[in-house]
Amino acid sequence: MNDEIVLSVRGVKKQIGGVPIVKNVTFDVRRGEIFGFLGPNGAGKTTTIRMLVDLIKPTSGEITICGEDIRRHPEAALSHVGCIVENPEAYPFMSGWENLEHFARMQRGIDHARIEEVAAIVGLDARIHDKVKTYSLGMRQRLGIAQALLGRPKLLILDEPTNGLDPKGIKELREFVRKLADEGMSLFISSHLLSEIQLMCDRVAIISRGEVLAVGTVDELIRGAGNYVVWQFEQPDAGRRLLAGEDDVQLVDDEKHRIDESLLAGLKDAQVTTMNQDRISALVEKAVRAGIGVIAVQRIAPTLEELFLRMTEGEAIG
Repeated sequence: MNDEIVLSVRGVKKQIGGVPIVKNVTFDVRRGEIFGFLGPNGAGKTTTIRMLVDLIKPTSGEITICGEDIRRHPEAALSHVGCIVENPEAYPFMSGWENLEHFARMQRGIDHARIEEVAAIVGLDARIHDKVKTYSLGMRQRLGIAQALLGRPKLLILDEPTNGLDPKGIKELREFVRKLADEGMSLFISSHLLSEIQLMCDRVAIISRGEVLAVGTVDELIRGAGNYVVWQFEQPDAGRRLLAGEDDVQLVDDEKHRIDESLLAGLKDAQVTTMNQDRISALVEKAVRAGIGVIAVQRIAPTLEELFLRMTEGEAIG
């Protein structure tokens, strides 16, 4: 990944019937970067993607792709883009090869060598001459990506690419997407599978109610959200009373934190807190002086899902 900007979105707004759907959205996608776009239902995520590929026009703002303004020079801008919005469509009665040939006719300079090349890139070369109706969902997804790659795009936009895939298919997609990024392609991925975005993406933007709430690497955003500190005492009630008496320590009820339950398994009577981690050693000493045995203290970083739910106030992702 480098600092070359492939996609630039600046102050983009969209009103439909006088109602603001997208409000002042700004972000960049760099060369060789996998950029995740997260938002709950009705956040303006799909509307933004449609503006990126010129299916609808922004009310105001600027979108440039490889330096080309999509409103002024849509054909030049979109010549750098491959896109799958929603489920990739293919003719099931035709072979994968015939489907790619069909789409290749709509673009200039796509020969049989390029079709062979994209089939190999997506790992379909052994099945490319089979009928699409015999393909698994994961294979159809890869055929859709092959179609999007025909024109040698610099930016690949994938809307919910993991929809319907089993864990093996998701893992294969994740590895494939990383390979494309390592070769210099930029990828813009919308997804509701937050754990997958956390594994897949270099940076993310979180959008809610038409506004971008945060942009950054997953690590930066999670670090900025602060870690949980989980305490386990020999005398749990006395330990909780000690923590509750500290002004800079907040006790978090079991139903309010979203730590993966597997991380808390085996920690009997654990107390989850949010606090300044520099205070841990002083509080351990205080507990020991008070005769309260400390069994364990553990810092646990929030997941991207926890961060998302905090920032969007628990809205459902979709």
